[in-house]
Amino acid sequence: MSRKCELTGVAVQYGNNVSHSQRKTRRRFEPNIKTVEYKSEITGQKYRLKVVARALRTVEKNGGFDLFILKANDSMMSDKAKKVKREIFKKKKELAA
Repeated sequence: MSRKCELTGVAVQYGNNVSHSQRKTRRRFEPNIKTVEYKSEITGQKYRLKVVARALRTVEKNGGFDLFILKANDSMMSDKAKKVKREIFKKKKELAA
């Protein structure tokens, strides 16, 4: 199971624990991943994605799942999220025509 956000691409980072005596030991900074089910208003389907808690707030700030995913940068998204974006974009185009 990958510890990576499917919408923003946030992943595990590595760094050091530094004690009072300045001894450095390696550690992992893991993202706060939540499994979320979003419902698209355009397609009417539900999509289950692994998302960082910070991205949850960003989705709500941008006006919902559909608006966020249509504006989002493809280079950061997972393949699953890109597929969802294509479905939503295609359905939106059909409804507009």
